[in-house]
Amino acid sequence: MFDINNTTGLNTDKLVDGTEYDYITRTSLNQGILKATGFINQTHLNESRTWSLGLLQMDFFYRNKPWYAGQFVRKIIPKFDLSRGSILFLTTILNKQKKVLLSVLVRDVDEVFKNIKIKLPINSDSEIDFEFMESFVAELEAERVAELEAYLAAASLKDYELTAAELSALSKFENYNWGEFRIGDLFEIKTPKKRFDANKIKFGGLYPYVVRTSINNGIRGYITENTDFLNEKNTISFGQDTATMFYQKSEYFTGDKIKVFKLKDYELNSKIANFLISVMTKAFSNFSWGSSSFNVKILNEVKILLPLNKNGEIDFEFMNNFIKAIEKLVIKDVVLYTDNKIKATKSIVSSNQ
Repeated sequence: MFDINNTTGLNTDKLVDGTEYDYITRTSLNQGILKATGFINQTHLNESRTWSLGLLQMDFFYRNKPWYAGQFVRKIIPKFDLSRGSILFLTTILNKQKKVLLSVLVRDVDEVFKNIKIKLPINSDSEIDFEFMESFVAELEAERVAELEAYLAAASLKDYELTAAELSALSKFENYNWGEFRIGDLFEIKTPKKRFDANKIKFGGLYPYVVRTSINNGIRGYITENTDFLNEKNTISFGQDTATMFYQKSEYFTGDKIKVFKLKDYELNSKIANFLISVMTKAFSNFSWGSSSFNVKILNEVKILLPLNKNGEIDFEFMNNFIKAIEKLVIKDVVLYTDNKIKATKSIVSSNQ
């Protein structure tokens, strides 16, 4: 069904100005896209209508346009034409193979991938039923959109009007005064009191269990252990060999290679945390991967840019208002999307009656 091929990796210093192509790395964030680039050369260019596979988290992402790759990225090529619904269906199937692929050495990934067996729907002729995939995804989307509409209304998230402070934060962002700060001056970087081995704990408890995963806010599940080993709430969890960062609003336990970032001179909340995580993620984007790159000594020395108020101090109020504005703009897009989707779904349903 698929071919798996090596990509010829490029380092970030080879990227050029432009936004025509995506530059794909092993990151699990942003659909694997580290940044955009202009045309570099034809030799390194990967074709569209393929999947990228990053050999860190083993995430599959479908690529709608030609793309360039960093190091340790594979290209998955389908042996048949696909519609949008079947692409989404197969992407889910492919990502179900993460556990298998993560259990083998990188050098064995290609062979293991080729020999994985998957289950797919078939039609009356015993052929892969791509029409079923398409209709299944369409029905699932309609159901989820209706649920989202109900949630937005129940949670009062349909109010996306920006306040004066939020509008001001958006308009001033480009020309705001920024200052450079060491992470070690901003945060107290703590090692958790105890590391809990996922193979030796029982899930289904009360407290979040935070690991290096890039999904679900870093939470693998919930456990109940000695509360003396809980990490503080309103902190940022940091995966040392993945540079994945998440705001943790509640007390939590951790797995291996997690550090806890506690803001020194200000009470952290979700808005300010998301702003800080964004600028720190950008600062770490040029680092090489590997746990040795992110030890405490290096973490303390990493520098980030933050907005300053007229007194030359870090402007936490600006951060708060800016993130609130961004959230409302996203909510607005979601509301408009759901409205259009619901109208389209009703139109399709009525035309089939």
